[in-house]
Amino acid sequence: MTLQRINQLNQLAERSNLDCVAIMPGPNMHYFTGLSFHLSERPTVALFPLHGQAALVLPAFEATQTGRSPIDWQTFTYVDGQAPLEAFQAASRALKLSDAKIGVEALRMRVLELRLLEKSAPGATFNEAEAPTGALRMIKDADEIAAMRRAIKITETALDTVLGVVHAGLTEQQVANELLVALMRAGAETIFFDPLIQSGPNSALPHATSTERVIQSGDVLLLDFGISVDGYGSDITRTFVVGEASAEIKKIYELVKRANAAGRAIARPGVTGQEVDRAARQIIAEAGYGQYFTHRTGHGLGLEGHEPPYMVEGNAVPLEAGNVFTVEPGIYVPGLGGVRIEDDVLVTADGAESLTTYSREMTVIG
Repeated sequence: MTLQRINQLNQLAERSNLDCVAIMPGPNMHYFTGLSFHLSERPTVALFPLHGQAALVLPAFEATQTGRSPIDWQTFTYVDGQAPLEAFQAASRALKLSDAKIGVEALRMRVLELRLLEKSAPGATFNEAEAPTGALRMIKDADEIAAMRRAIKITETALDTVLGVVHAGLTEQQVANELLVALMRAGAETIFFDPLIQSGPNSALPHATSTERVIQSGDVLLLDFGISVDGYGSDITRTFVVGEASAEIKKIYELVKRANAAGRAIARPGVTGQEVDRAARQIIAEAGYGQYFTHRTGHGLGLEGHEPPYMVEGNAVPLEAGNVFTVEPGIYVPGLGGVRIEDDVLVTADGAESLTTYSREMTVIG
């Protein structure tokens, strides 16, 4: 699978008029090589030329890791105390990168690695490589989907556990801590992102971090979290009420639930990301709450929490079978609170399947 992915990368790079693609430690490194390196002060870069043997520039003590990959690497190493430029220059000479068109990960490559490539490959030009890498990763295979299903099952199991202990008087941070413990006990390998636990007025801030605010009776309580299995993640949001919900919160909740259902219902091959966004947004806008839906309807999900395809106005790329993305409309009223319902959706050959199945009905807890 690794070699097949690299062949596909080379084909797409050629269509993008690139001579070589440079990959950093992180999701793309994992996807294309099966290797995992820490992003640190010691630069590591994988170089995939259209023709010839791939190269890996890395610290000497990490070189033994290459045996875990099926790729026949050329390795160029440096030791602690030695500037890495010489290793980058040797790789550039071997791959004939002078005056080449090199694709780089614009969202991940640091100035450190870019400057080393610029110095080692005179005359080279650098372009974004997100198009070819993103195009391949958008289509999930059976193993990737299976890993995401396992991650979602663990996520939903932990949510059930946490709801059994949440009550007024706890702080948001205490709920976050309980959730983290429940996730690890349920089998999470890693936490995909810091849980967003938001109560009362804080829930009107879509990405507010958990605080020491004490949860009170009548509060909206929003939980947004995910974990990863074999590198592939889950991402779910559910909104609850602690005690009795106000009439406006009940109204907002039903609108968001309908918007979520509309976004999931329209998803299928051939439908665009902006059409999914419009379907969800129309429900909220027609009810007079459009100004309070302040973000896109969803984002792709896989090795990263946010990756293509995006469910947003302006994305006219048709969905394909194997795409996985979130549908997460929300309404956020300052001073009152917010409601978001988020599901992970898989595009199938003739429709779509919600991989997340946790109840979307408004639930009173605590």
